Amino acid sequence: MQSQPTDHQFIQTAHTRLPHLSDLNSTSLDATQSVTEPTQFCSHFVDSMDMYADLPTVSSYLDAHSDWFHRCAHPMQVDSIGRNSYALTVGSFGAFGYEVEPKVGLDLLPQNDGVYRIETVPVPGYSTPSYEVDFRAALELVEGTHPATKTGSASDKMTQVQWQLDLTVTIQFPRFIQALPEPIIQRTGDRVLRQVVRQVSRRLTQRVQEDFHASHGLSMPKRSRKWL
Repeated sequence: MQSQPTDHQFIQTAHTRLPHLSDLNSTSLDATQSVTEPTQFCSHFVDSMDMYADLPTVSSYLDAHSDWFHRCAHPMQVDSIGRNSYALTVGSFGAFGYEVEPKVGLDLLPQNDGVYRIETVPVPGYSTPSYEVDFRAALELVEGTHPATKTGSASDKMTQVQWQLDLTVTIQFPRFIQALPEPIIQRTGDRVLRQVVRQVSRRLTQRVQEDFHASHGLSMPKRSRKWL
């Protein structure tokens, strides 16, 4: 009996760059490269970070993202594409014998009643390959009291940045991948999604937290391991 292939076997295959949609739509494709319906992976993530300062101080810092976004996103490549938007080259991710290096346009919208939103925007002059990333995050500021103090003075304030992310990745797989068992495709897609989140949101969140406290001469709070 022939054994079913595992996720590990597929991930370890030789990497090739995903073809562009223009190539996939070409009439010169052979049978193994026939176009099928795109496969969509959707996930919802929730996390938070503590800032040992009052809400106005944290809000003022977040508003001035042009001062910190580039250095906090490092080592990811960042290019400004608008007043509030950036093109982020995330890094290389591979699965099913393919390797992609996603570039995502992120628009950091001005706050609205203490809520910040980040949405995807087109990257000027960038030809979209056979994948698409829809990144929609919301960050809400909630002020409280520093857990180590009880005085309630302004210097004892703590602001928690609570964020949630809805991430959708759409991939135009060639037909031979569509022939694989659906559970393998789904598990591998979920794994890639979590990689993208770690590379973009989770890493960026931690770097922002560290940068804020260092730039304000504040002690860094212990990292919460909440990851839903």
